[in-house]
Amino acid sequence: MADRNDGALMATYARLPVAFERGEGVWLYDGEGRRYLDGVSGIGVCGLGHAHPAVGEALCRQARTLVHTSNLYRIPLQETLAGRLCALAGMEAAFFCNSGAEANEAAIKLARLHGRRRGVAVPTVVVMEGSFHGRTLATLSATGSRRVQAGFEPLVQGFVRVPYGDLEAVRTVARNSADVVAVLVEPVQGEGGVVVPPEGYLAGLREICDAEGWLLMLDEVQTGVGRCGAFLAGQAMGVRADVVTLAKGLGNGMPIGACLARGEAAGLFTPGSHGSTFGGNPLACAAALAVLDTLEREGLPARAARTGEWMRGRLREALAGVAGVREVRGLGLMIGIELDRPCAALAGEALERGLLVNVTAERVVRLLPPLVIGEGEAATLADGVATLVREFLAAAA
Repeated sequence: MADRNDGALMATYARLPVAFERGEGVWLYDGEGRRYLDGVSGIGVCGLGHAHPAVGEALCRQARTLVHTSNLYRIPLQETLAGRLCALAGMEAAFFCNSGAEANEAAIKLARLHGRRRGVAVPTVVVMEGSFHGRTLATLSATGSRRVQAGFEPLVQGFVRVPYGDLEAVRTVARNSADVVAVLVEPVQGEGGVVVPPEGYLAGLREICDAEGWLLMLDEVQTGVGRCGAFLAGQAMGVRADVVTLAKGLGNGMPIGACLARGEAAGLFTPGSHGSTFGGNPLACAAALAVLDTLEREGLPARAARTGEWMRGRLREALAGVAGVREVRGLGLMIGIELDRPCAALAGEALERGLLVNVTAERVVRLLPPLVIGEGEAATLADGVATLVREFLAAAA
């Protein structure tokens, strides 16, 4: 492995002791030529895997032509991408930025404008316990994690928090607060531990929002772009939101985020009310369009649904009756294995065996493999993780 030279970096990450030099499909290679099966996809980003030819060709072609002009001028690729995304998501207008946190910031600003238009003095957004929406001041305030918020007080006001999956708690808020203007929710909680809500939860939120005149805003930064078996997880659950946020898999590694809206929400921003210097530049839009083309051409959302269901079944079978395993759950290729104890060490142990996994919410092994993962690779990942979990729990017994 190359000599470390990270002393000039701020200590914001607890990095694993490996550096990758190249990637191909679902595999990453370190400087010594050792390969690793990627079960994390750059935290749900590289849905097409690494060095996908369509994305690489689109980036090279665009980089030789035009990278950036700013949003002071028309960007035809951005207009094309907006149309494609709105058609896929059932939305009417798009704002482009560079990350999921920025997309959620835009959604929060839309909610406040929605409230102001209705005469609400302190527009308030319902958010969920265990949620994660980003690390900017507004999005970490919306996030349901004291670990993320600690040290950054005073937090941004205008949020009320309820338990995830509890419709009655939301109805109670509706009965007791005249300031609420929107609900911001992940269809499946990612950083919170791959938590899938009860059946009918999103539909119930849709009914409440319709009755109260609130915006239903779905944070699909991790769940969207095919990962959960449809282009949006909300679509897989039969629900259409008023606002949808995307990022992660949209650029397959190129930074790009989007806030999509329909109805009243689509017309709330006006010139000067929001913006982004880099958002939606030609290079990022070229990558995103290549991603959408590949998703559709290869039928990757449906493939993610099939492969994810198969992997969860394989994991459940391999871990059935193992003391310490609480649940295997997920939707599409968003999979969580919850244990009854902290298991952060599993990420390092997996690395030693050539597997990349992630532990979130302290006790949940999270798998977010590329949507292009093949049957043999899916079996290798599932079987390898099951073995690691069994050995970890046996050693702790």
